[in-house]
Amino acid sequence: MRGIVFLGDRRVELRTFADPTPGPGEVVIAVGASGLCGSDLHYYRADPPADPAELYIGGHEPAGTVVAVGPGVLPTQVAVGDRVMVHHYAGCGTCSSCRSGWTQMCTRTAARVYGKNEHGAHASYMKVAAASTLPRSEALSFEAAAAIGCGTGTAWGALERLGEIGGLDVVVFGQGPVGQSVTLLAGARGARVIAVDLSAARREQALKLGAAETVDPTAGDPVAQIKALTGGTGPQAAVETAGASAAATAALAALAPLGKAVPGRPRRRVDHRRTPATVPTADRSDVLVFVQRAADRLCRIRRRSSAADRRPVHRPVDPGSGRAGLPGLRQAAVRQGSFRLLTRADGRIADRQIKALS
Repeated sequence: MRGIVFLGDRRVELRTFADPTPGPGEVVIAVGASGLCGSDLHYYRADPPADPAELYIGGHEPAGTVVAVGPGVLPTQVAVGDRVMVHHYAGCGTCSSCRSGWTQMCTRTAARVYGKNEHGAHASYMKVAAASTLPRSEALSFEAAAAIGCGTGTAWGALERLGEIGGLDVVVFGQGPVGQSVTLLAGARGARVIAVDLSAARREQALKLGAAETVDPTAGDPVAQIKALTGGTGPQAAVETAGASAAATAALAALAPLGKAVPGRPRRRVDHRRTPATVPTADRSDVLVFVQRAADRLCRIRRRSSAADRRPVHRPVDPGSGRAGLPGLRQAAVRQGSFRLLTRADGRIADRQIKALS
């Protein structure tokens, strides 16, 4: 098979690799979609590694179909022909972190990170731990499932940690792919979203995705602007996705008393073995719950639709139900250097290309 490796210095290479064979506890999937994440771009722009021959196939946002199963994988766990998505980490499987779904925080061994220290998804086939797979509903496209597994799942996980946000003001710092996903999903869960970004184009896109207000940090003190938009009290919740210390500081300063925040971690210079992070990536259970909610919402939209031109339906969260409505199941995905918004309504996909601002 052939796979893409990031050479650094803004160069990529298509190399030939042996088709993967699953070992104990592993499966091989035929990749149906592989998303391009911001961390891929960091590898792409990084300094060239000392030994390019040791580079791994990039990509950690896959969805596909299982084509081979290794020894020790139970048929009730995953089987040939299963439609799956992949949580892009694997750990020991037995420590408290792994058993709670946080395999990226394994305390007994270095986590396997697909596309970083193991071959990733930018290829025809990919070998992963069976425990890294998640069932993919037939209602979800390959592209949607790939997006949910990383960037959009990370946004969902951040909102899960905030708790119930229906009817609250939520400020989202940074409107890259993850930040726009937070904006989209927070609005779907009934929040009034204030989107903050330096880029006018991203602020404009945030409004299209459901933000009620936007803030330009270059136009004045962002904390003062946010407080002015919330009657002087500040928002009850904040999510920082930019990975900038100034943004994290402003997010905390803007909060209303007893407000909640999900701060990011500062960006840092990286090489081919280190990945910058902002909001914590989702755990396995976050992704699984999101998939179930998304698939359920999509199926209900399909059953309800009677006209080919029906628009996505926005439904605020019902505070008493604990359910969050996804507006027409708009799904954020990243493909080939641009942030691709996939909007599913009445079973059809309408996509809009949003220029990458990286």
